[in-house]
Amino acid sequence: MKSTLRDLVAAAIDSLRAAGTIPADLATPDYVIERPKTRAQGDFSSNAAMLLAKPARSNPRAIAQALVDALPANDAIAKVEIAGPGFINFFVHEAAWRAQVGDVLAQGARYGRNDSGQGHTAGVEYVSANPTGPLHVGHGRAAVIGDCIARVLDANGWNVKREFYYNDAGAQINNLAISVQARAQGRGPDDAGWPEDGYRGDYIIDVANAYLRGDSIEVDGHTVVGAKDPHDLDANNLDKIRQFAVAYLRREQNGDLAAYGVGFDVYFLESSLYTGGKVDETVRELVAHGHTYEEGGALWLRTTDFGDDKDRVMRKSDGTYTYFLPDVAYHRSKWQRGYERAITELGADHHGSLNRVLAGLQALDCGIPKGWPEYVLHQMVTVMRGGEEVKLSKRAGSYVTLRDLVDEVGRDATRWFLIARKPDSQLTFDIDFARSQSLDNPVYYVQVSHARMHGLTRQLKERGLSFDAANGLAQPLDLDDDSARELVTTLLRYPDVVELAGRDLEPHQIAAYLLELAQTFQTYYNDHQFLVDDANLRDARLVLALATRQVLANGLELLGVSAPEAM
Repeated sequence: MKSTLRDLVAAAIDSLRAAGTIPADLATPDYVIERPKTRAQGDFSSNAAMLLAKPARSNPRAIAQALVDALPANDAIAKVEIAGPGFINFFVHEAAWRAQVGDVLAQGARYGRNDSGQGHTAGVEYVSANPTGPLHVGHGRAAVIGDCIARVLDANGWNVKREFYYNDAGAQINNLAISVQARAQGRGPDDAGWPEDGYRGDYIIDVANAYLRGDSIEVDGHTVVGAKDPHDLDANNLDKIRQFAVAYLRREQNGDLAAYGVGFDVYFLESSLYTGGKVDETVRELVAHGHTYEEGGALWLRTTDFGDDKDRVMRKSDGTYTYFLPDVAYHRSKWQRGYERAITELGADHHGSLNRVLAGLQALDCGIPKGWPEYVLHQMVTVMRGGEEVKLSKRAGSYVTLRDLVDEVGRDATRWFLIARKPDSQLTFDIDFARSQSLDNPVYYVQVSHARMHGLTRQLKERGLSFDAANGLAQPLDLDDDSARELVTTLLRYPDVVELAGRDLEPHQIAAYLLELAQTFQTYYNDHQFLVDDANLRDARLVLALATRQVLANGLELLGVSAPEAM
C-alpha cells in the first residue's frame, strides 16, 4: 500500500510540473509515506506538500490541495484529507486491507520479499575468526548478525555471497603451531620451555593427540594428515604441525557454526593473498597512482589524503607488510569479484583500523565508491548465569565458547538473543532467562504464538468444523474493532520492515517486529473466539490467524529461528 501511495503522489507531482503549479525543473523531494500516530489522521500520511512548498515559493496547504486534486483515481483510497500545516492523510478502503491480507496467504513464504536488489551482488563477510581455537560468544554474535544481514538482503532480492576470511598467516598461527608442538612433546603451560604466548586451552591437547594419531583432516576438499611419529616434532617440521592444527581447528569451527545454523559460500584464506601475489599487486597499484612515499626505509601510504588522521606504513623497513595492507588487498579482491555492495561485520575493537582500509581502497583509483565497504560493528557480550558472570570454558580455558552456549540454551534462543539488539549496543546474555519457558522470554513468546495458531487448525479438525479461506477473505475485517484493526495494520507492515532492515543492515528490526506482532495477535486472540458456529465469522477470524502465522514463520526464517507447530 505504501508503494501504491508513493506512486500516486509521484504522479500528482508530475501533474503539477506539467500544469506549471510548481517549477518544471523542481526535483522530487524525499517525501515519506508513513503511518500517523492516531487513527483519526488516516491510515497513511505524507509530508510531500510541505517539502515542495518552500522551493515552489507557495503555501504548504495550497500545494497539498493541488496535490490532492491531481491524485490519480485509485479504488484502494476511500478519502484524502489535508491536516495541520499541509499533511496529506489517506484513508484506505476496507476492501483494500482485505485484499492485502489475501496477498499474505497467496504469497505464502514469499510474502514480504521484494526485488529491489535484483541483478545486483552483495558480499557479506562475518565471523572471520583466526583458526587458533574454538569460537567464543563474541564470534556467535558476529555470526548471527552477518547471517541475518545476508538473509535480509536475500529477501530484498540481492544475490548474496556469504564469506569467511581466514587469518591463516602471521604470529598467532605460529603461536598455535608451537603450542601444539609443545603439547605433543608432553609439555604443559606450567613446564619449563612452554611458549611465552602459547595457547593454554585443553583443545590444544586434542589437536596434539590427533596429530600424533595420524588423523586425516579434510577441509574444503583438502586433506591434511598427522605425523604419527612422536619424534617427528623438531623445528624443521613446524610447518607440518601448523598445517595440521589450522585444518583441525577450521573443521572444529565449521562444526560449531553448522550447529548454530550458519554457513558460507566463500572461504577466503589470507595466505592466498601472498601466494597469489595480490598483496604485491596492490602495492604496485598504490605506488603507480602516486599515493605512496618512502621514509626511514619504509613505504608509506598517504592516507591523510582520504580523511585518515595520519599517514600509515604499508611496508616496514625490514620488508614485511603491516596488517592493514592485506586487508586492502582482500577488499580489492571483493570489488574485482563484482560485489557492488560489500558488508564487513566486525567487533567494535576493529574501529580504529577501518579508516586506513577505506583510504587504501580510495587510493587505488579503481572506481571503488567512497564508503565502500560498509562496516557493521558489534559490541561485546557478557554471559550471566545465576546472577553471576560466566567467564571461562573448561575446553577453551579463557572464554565462553559458542558451542557451550548452543548446547546449554539451544540454537533458537542463542540466535534470538544475540540478534535482538542493535549491534553497537552492549549485550548481556542471561542463560537462565534464555532457557526459560516463560511468556516474558521473547523468543518463547513468538514461537508459542506461532504454535498456538497451528493449534487452532488442529482443534478445527478435531471438532469437525470447516474452514473456507476464500469465504473468510470475502467477509468484512471489522476494522471498527480496535484489536482487529491493530492486528491488520501491524500484520501488513511486515514488507516495510524487511525493506528497512535490508537498507539499514539492521536485522534486529525483524526480531522487534515479530514480538510486536505476536503481542498484537495475543490481544486479538484474548478478545475473540475463533471456533464459533457462525461459519462466516469463523472463516474471517481464522484468515487473520493464518495470515499472522505465515508472517511469523517468514520473519523467524530471516532470523534463522525455527517456527514450531507445537510446544
